[in-house]
Amino acid sequence: MNQAKPSEDQIMPKSYWVSRCEVHDPETYQRYIEIAMPAFAAHGAKFLARGGKVEALMGEAMSRNVVIEFPSLEAARNFFHSPEYTQALVYRRKSSTGEIFAVEGL
Repeated sequence: MNQAKPSEDQIMPKSYWVSRCEVHDPETYQRYIEIAMPAFAAHGAKFLARGGKVEALMGEAMSRNVVIEFPSLEAARNFFHSPEYTQALVYRRKSSTGEIFAVEGL
C-alpha cells in the first residue's frame, strides 16, 4: 500500500538553535560542554556550526557561535528546559555571557 507523502504545510518545520557567547572561564565552560553534549545527542540535535571562525558583517560578533538543527521548535524548547540541559546550563552561566535563540526554519 502506497502512502501519500505529506504536503509542505503538513510537515513540521525544523528549528535552528543559535547560540552566541563570550567565554570568560574556559575550564568551567568545558564542564558545560561535557554535560551538554550527551543531552544534545539524546534530543536529536544536529550541529551545523560550532566554534569556527566568525566575521561580523553587521553588529558585533561574539567569539563562540553555534548553530544546531532540531526536528522542531517544540523539540528545541523541550531540550532547553530538559533536566539534562538545565544541569549543564548552570556551568554555561558561570563561565560565559551570551544568548540562545530558537528560530523556526523552512
